Amino acid sequence: MSTHRLTAPAPGWTATTDVVVVGSGVAGLTVALDVRKAGLRALVVTKAMLDDGSTRWAQGGVAAALGEGDTPEQHLDDTLVAGAGICDEEAVRTLVTEGPDAVRRLIANGAAFDRGEDGEVLLTREGGHHRRRIVHAGGDATGAEISRALVAAVRAAPEIELIEHALVLDLLTDSDGHAAGLTLHVMGEGQRDGVGAVRARAVVLATGGMGQVFSATTNPAVSTGDGVALALRAGAAVTDLEFVQFHPTVLWLGPDAEGQQPLVSEAVRGEGAHLVDADGVRFMVGQHELAELAPRDVVAKAITRRMQEQGAEHMYLDGRHFGAEMWAERFPTILASCRAHGIDPVTEPIPIAPAAHFASGGVRTDRHGRTTVPGLYACGEVACTGVHGANRLASNSLLEGLVFAERIAADLAGRHAAGRLPERTVDVAAARAAHPVPLPPSEARAEIQRLMSRGAGILRSAASMADTAAGLALIAQQAYAHVAEEKPADPRVETWEAANLLLVATSLVAAAAQREETRGCHWREDFPERDDAHWRRHLITTLAANGDPVSTPEEQ
Repeated sequence: MSTHRLTAPAPGWTATTDVVVVGSGVAGLTVALDVRKAGLRALVVTKAMLDDGSTRWAQGGVAAALGEGDTPEQHLDDTLVAGAGICDEEAVRTLVTEGPDAVRRLIANGAAFDRGEDGEVLLTREGGHHRRRIVHAGGDATGAEISRALVAAVRAAPEIELIEHALVLDLLTDSDGHAAGLTLHVMGEGQRDGVGAVRARAVVLATGGMGQVFSATTNPAVSTGDGVALALRAGAAVTDLEFVQFHPTVLWLGPDAEGQQPLVSEAVRGEGAHLVDADGVRFMVGQHELAELAPRDVVAKAITRRMQEQGAEHMYLDGRHFGAEMWAERFPTILASCRAHGIDPVTEPIPIAPAAHFASGGVRTDRHGRTTVPGLYACGEVACTGVHGANRLASNSLLEGLVFAERIAADLAGRHAAGRLPERTVDVAAARAAHPVPLPPSEARAEIQRLMSRGAGILRSAASMADTAAGLALIAQQAYAHVAEEKPADPRVETWEAANLLLVATSLVAAAAQREETRGCHWREDFPERDDAHWRRHLITTLAANGDPVSTPEEQ
């Protein structure tokens, strides 16, 4: 049962549905469409517009064993290698065996992937994959096409209700501790304006990632860890928050660039572009059997090392040998993005550097998307299904969102058919008794990002994370002090987002400080080796009674 909640006004309006889905990316919209087909009412809550989440920014594609000679077993092997020893093998097997049909159903829902002259879906290759198994759309606009198709399908289904421009706040539960809805704030005018409540038989979190916890990220501005923070406050367990993947090739815009940075898809390397330093040396050759197509953690570390060795602020991605026609046809989005920043990849190498990209950890779920709180589900980047382990394999993210969204919908449909999805009554007394979390001022967001980038980014050590933890604790202390002085920050979107970022950042640092090894995308300078004897296991984080995150190693 929830023991902590964001400081917010009491709900001024109420809506009722069967299943409330928070998020409008590939995971959230797939759940909504599928539960509706099962005869359940669905209500989708999204933070901005319906198509403004992370899905539309995905460039590379969706990985699935669709090509001749490829098999789910080979996809499984590549995923396990990338995950550096702590993937849940059964979850991965679920992903790779159900993935091909899930992609076919996505096509049936209207997604138009690129095809060759023979009409067959074109496949490309990305880092960590030993075969060409990435389906793509619009060259490098796969996410945008998937988002377009699913948004169109949802808008064509009048039975699915939508609430846009809404920030989710906290979970509502009944007297048994079962999810019974949520509170949210709608940024608009009309009947649903300000803080309200949605009552439901089940709640599905598909809120995306938490990339905005760092200064430089590929994530949109809305990715402030809202789902993970809500789950923690509700008493749910989260897993492996320390494994944040930094994408190796993000367009370098200068030393002071902050916020969302343009991604240069891994598919560019999959088609043969080379990573080089300022002297044109291909520094990945000899470091890994796949060279530039090694798993992302390997490439990001190699780029960072080379930058340190040479005192450089970035490396380069050289695709000049593609020629103008290939750039225009295969990578039109990246070409336009580069040219908008004064770089022409047809005639010059692209300056790149790693930036925060994807959270491999998240809200702990089983293979049906069920969290440790009854009636609360999670899928997509907000969830930790065990598929990604310590480092996500390229283009497995959209597939994971798709496959596990379908599994959540199937679980809800089965419960509904069996009469095990009754209406819920919110435990109002428990909701009022939950401890209100003081809100930091909105300007704390930038300070949290600076602290995290400096001490808990791609390079970490005990000393750097202790400094980060101390800085985050000071922000929290100041928020409590302002409440005591009767000068609390106003409850509004900016301060709620800052509170979510602060909780997620504090939890991430607590886990990362405890994992004393280097594994996957968690790189400890003071513990440079992988330690299977002690750390080939997950770290599970929950909130203590005082609201502090506590990370506990899973039993081996």
